[in-house]
Amino acid sequence: RRLQLWLPLRAICLGLLVLILVQPQIRRFGRGLDLWVLVDRSASAADAMAAHLPEWQALLERSKAPEDRLFYVDYADLPVVRGEGTGSFSGSAEATRTGLAVQHSLSLMPQHRAARILALTDGFSTEPLSGLAERLAAQHVPLDYRFATQVASADYGISEFRVPSRAQPGEPFILEIQVSGEPDATVPVEVSRDGKVLTSGKVVVRAGQGSMRFTDRVVTPGAHRYSIRLLPEKDARSGNNVAESWIEIIGGARLLLVTNYTDDPLARALRAQGFEVQIIDHPNSLNLGHLSGTKGVILNNVPAYSIPPEFLSALDLYVRVQGGGFLMVGGKLSFGSGGYFRSAIDELLPVSMELRTEHRKLAVAMAVVMDRSGSMAASVAGGVTKMDLANEGVARAIELLGPNDAVSVLAVDSEPHVVVPLTKLRENRKDIDDRVRRITSGGGGIFVYVGLKAAWEELKKSDAGQRHVVLFSDAADSEEPGEYKALIDEMLAGGATISVIGLGNTLDPDADLLQDIAARGKGRIFFNADASSLPGLFAQETVALARSAFLDEPVKLTPGVGWMEIAAKPLQWLEAVDGYNLSYLKPDATGAAFSGDEYAAPLIAFWQRGAGRSAVVSFPLGGDFSQRVRDWPGYGDFTQTLGRWLMGDELPPGLGLRTRVDGSELRLDLLYDAGWEDRLTQNAPQVVVGEGPAGESKTLVWQRIEPGHYTAAMPLEPGRVVRGAVQAGKFTVPFGPIISGTNPEWMLDRERRSELQAVSQASGGVERVDLAKIWKAPRREEFSDLRPWLITALLLVFVADALLTRLGWKVRKLPKMQGPKLPRWRTKERSVKDASAPRVQPVESGPVAPVEPGPDAADARRKRFRQAKR
Repeated sequence: RRLQLWLPLRAICLGLLVLILVQPQIRRFGRGLDLWVLVDRSASAADAMAAHLPEWQALLERSKAPEDRLFYVDYADLPVVRGEGTGSFSGSAEATRTGLAVQHSLSLMPQHRAARILALTDGFSTEPLSGLAERLAAQHVPLDYRFATQVASADYGISEFRVPSRAQPGEPFILEIQVSGEPDATVPVEVSRDGKVLTSGKVVVRAGQGSMRFTDRVVTPGAHRYSIRLLPEKDARSGNNVAESWIEIIGGARLLLVTNYTDDPLARALRAQGFEVQIIDHPNSLNLGHLSGTKGVILNNVPAYSIPPEFLSALDLYVRVQGGGFLMVGGKLSFGSGGYFRSAIDELLPVSMELRTEHRKLAVAMAVVMDRSGSMAASVAGGVTKMDLANEGVARAIELLGPNDAVSVLAVDSEPHVVVPLTKLRENRKDIDDRVRRITSGGGGIFVYVGLKAAWEELKKSDAGQRHVVLFSDAADSEEPGEYKALIDEMLAGGATISVIGLGNTLDPDADLLQDIAARGKGRIFFNADASSLPGLFAQETVALARSAFLDEPVKLTPGVGWMEIAAKPLQWLEAVDGYNLSYLKPDATGAAFSGDEYAAPLIAFWQRGAGRSAVVSFPLGGDFSQRVRDWPGYGDFTQTLGRWLMGDELPPGLGLRTRVDGSELRLDLLYDAGWEDRLTQNAPQVVVGEGPAGESKTLVWQRIEPGHYTAAMPLEPGRVVRGAVQAGKFTVPFGPIISGTNPEWMLDRERRSELQAVSQASGGVERVDLAKIWKAPRREEFSDLRPWLITALLLVFVADALLTRLGWKVRKLPKMQGPKLPRWRTKERSVKDASAPRVQPVESGPVAPVEPGPDAADARRKRFRQAKR
């Protein structure tokens, strides 16, 4: 009885204690099942999925219960949870990352629902599934699978392509190819080097395997790209029929001179000074391999549109990361006149090529004829259409025009549609831009003649000094040329010129027509099959037209003090040059010579860009307007100083880099001797790589294996070229281009299937032949223990009871208070009792004597207490 368990808080404590001893639990999962379906959208599984996926999805939808839920995750290179009403996958299909898709699904699963994973795949993952079984077991999620297979048919593929990484000029080397496939057959093989067919042969496939070897030798230094292609008569998969690799032909340190002259005096001068010079007089043949082993690149009066965009974009990484040198030489086809303003190399140059309004000599009236045929509605990478990219190109061209220039835009299919009549930009620029960006594709092809005629009618309204038409058309869909020759003659007589941007290549059906229009129109011709390059092509053409700033009059040369920063001794300068390209010195750049006219423009300028160097010579060094320079006695010393500065410092001995491709992984080994130990300790080496033509760079992490040996590795994406350099202090060791020999997506390694089956079995999953039964699969019974919550509640109630006990449960005597109003009968009873009590007489003021307590006083206290309680 002393425990007083009848008190409310103590009774609650007793009840909680009993519940804790009973160990109550609550069911954690509901009755429904969450099924996460992983749909393989990779290239190798595309055909099989197209045949089976609609049926499988319909079966899963019909057989599930109302409380069940179904989630789809489309995956290839990356997983994407399918939204409501969508069934397409827009990611890259050149990889099968099943492990990543499973982990992504596990991270999205709610904890209060039972779940399973069903993988609909061909089973050929391009990444290992290591650690996946443990993750599935930890979350108690079984992994089921269903293989999507094609109907058995003949299939052949390249399993391995071996090419040596380096060779000496003229040294023979062996290239080996391994082919796998069924049934036995003789498969034709085609071998190409740098895009040109080198040889062809046949490989004999027996018992599922075949091999072939061939030899080659290359004299030209640089990197060369080899490509192998299988040409079987019957083949289930074509994606595994191609393999590529690069080989570097090692030559001495050299300069790459890209020139517009057949007998370039700059090449003679450099060779006379002891430089090894590789001359490229056909710029459209340039590729990434020309940068391998090259210490400096010189563009001598070469327009941007004649250089492949891939090579032009690669120059930035070549200079900033690989430590190369770059020099642009002036002329009428160089700088802004050559279309380099806002090009891929604009940021490399130490001068700015904008033509300020006060320096514009002539206003420009430009009419753009745009192809809006049905083919322009086709989508390209990123979800945009060809029409969107063409609109962006025209908008960018309008942005480059000045306020006093005029523009007209016509969208043409079978007839011309005047989107923007000939209008001066001024305050109309935003309205014109809005109209251009809303152009949509129509139908049919583009009628060339009516488009050119409508453009000429618009240009007739202008009296501008330059009138020009830009015809943009699909090289495979240009129709109805009509009497275009007579029309072009009329336009030339009226002072108008025509340039053409062809979407496609020179082998397309209508390429000859477009080339003839550009030639007769005294303009330029661009061909590019990559629609994403359209904005850049429009910008190049606009700059070449509106911002041509070659001044063809002699101008005095004023030397600057900057020359001594790169020269060993002063130079005896020539007095004047015959002409130059107007430009403006950028901040932080150094000028070595300036024009003596009112512009004071830089004629020679240079600066450091990352690990490399960049310079410009704004006046011609060959061809027209170069007579004074070629007669200059200091011409040789001048070119020698520039050449030495471009090539930079030589790498000291004792440091070497070894690269190799292991499957789809690039491995780098940096080896050095004791002489480099202190240098690398004080300044740790860095390895920077760039992927793709533009060379988006990133830094890899080195691992020190032992003294004198660092190593690093990175995965290679299929078809993407990798370039980079090891930077050790002020020295760089460049490498690349490197590419994965074969596409892992098409290797179809059967060990990957076995690995997926093992992971499924370890997680409690099975192969699902009948997909409808997956909803009846045993579900994990899991309960949550309630004791932690009950113990917490017990402690709280116990502490509350202890607190009240500590403070005292009994109520102390309270001061006299005015009680509540009593009923009439109680008031009468009280008045009777009070009347019998002796009346207290008032006492005069003065000291009060203590009163001895008595029985009456105690009764009065009890009475007041009862009254207070009421």
